[in-house]
Amino acid sequence: MSDNAEPILTKDSSSTDLPFAKLKSWQWWLLVSLNIVLLLFGQFAAVLLGRFYYDKGGNSTWLATLLQTAAFPILFIPYFIIGSSQKPTETANSASRLHVYLVYIVLGAIIAGDNMLYSVGLLYLSASTYSILCATQLVSNAIFSFFINQQKFTILILNSVVVLTLSASLLGVNGDSTEPSGVSKGKYVIGFVSTLGASALYSLILSLMQLSFQKVIKKETFSVVLEMQIYTSVVATGICIIGLFASGDWKTLHGEMNTFSTGRLSYVLTLVWTGVAWQVCAVGVVGLIYIVSSLFSNVISTLSLALTPVAALIVFHDKMNGVKIIAMLLGIWGSISYIYQNYLDDAKVRKTRTTAEAPLNDSIC
Repeated sequence: MSDNAEPILTKDSSSTDLPFAKLKSWQWWLLVSLNIVLLLFGQFAAVLLGRFYYDKGGNSTWLATLLQTAAFPILFIPYFIIGSSQKPTETANSASRLHVYLVYIVLGAIIAGDNMLYSVGLLYLSASTYSILCATQLVSNAIFSFFINQQKFTILILNSVVVLTLSASLLGVNGDSTEPSGVSKGKYVIGFVSTLGASALYSLILSLMQLSFQKVIKKETFSVVLEMQIYTSVVATGICIIGLFASGDWKTLHGEMNTFSTGRLSYVLTLVWTGVAWQVCAVGVVGLIYIVSSLFSNVISTLSLALTPVAALIVFHDKMNGVKIIAMLLGIWGSISYIYQNYLDDAKVRKTRTTAEAPLNDSIC
């Protein structure tokens, strides 16, 4: 997302409509911190549970893809609670509503494809390699933001792009002996390319969502953000269900559950908690979009991915050779560079706003 963009809610010209306008600074930061925790722990849990599913006998990439959106009904809870306190989204006419629905359908289809690429990547890569490769999404984020959202490059952004590219390149030449057992070199390449493609597609989705908010929906409240998440998930889930049955994967699920190495109950709980974890992560993502900005949400997500190898080391005892450690540190460095750029832009916006409001306050006095 655009580094120079203000938080979504500050784009509304009427500050009285902003739900956080009257919050004190510490209250605002508390909300930000809460959503960061949701995103971090949701993403940690989702990635690790996804790897656990494959390690213990799961094989269906369609099921793993379905789990990334299937628990969307959970989002109706905050939607109804928060939506009841806000005005419903208004569209000018039926044509406008049709455009909004078309946006949901197109984005939902792209999300389904993106989730499939992520599932293939996690099938053939260790959790640590997968997570570090996913951190390259900031590289494609900068590229798509430049062409779609008119993002201007800065030294810090260029530094982040170069560093994260180096991080992925190191892993690309270090795919030996550190990946799941039974994964051939060819399958490793498929997982590597799929994960890079998924990261690029994820960044494209974020840029298209921003463009849709600005050009089609034209109203950015928390309810609208949740609607975007819910309805695109409905479309993505529908596509995954069709794929699950069309591919014949559904026929193997019962046998997969019976042969799951940790038991049938563990199999069911793994699926349930994987779906819940992805939605917890989604709540954190949309929460940060709502409170701060889409860019900040993406940066925290990328930082989480850069730190996931540590969790993978503890949980799965992933091998952490020197090259992989350097790649992880480069990923963290690149993410921090992006975060610092966002901090500078936010400070500049606040300073400009304070300067602009000063003459108005003086005239009132």
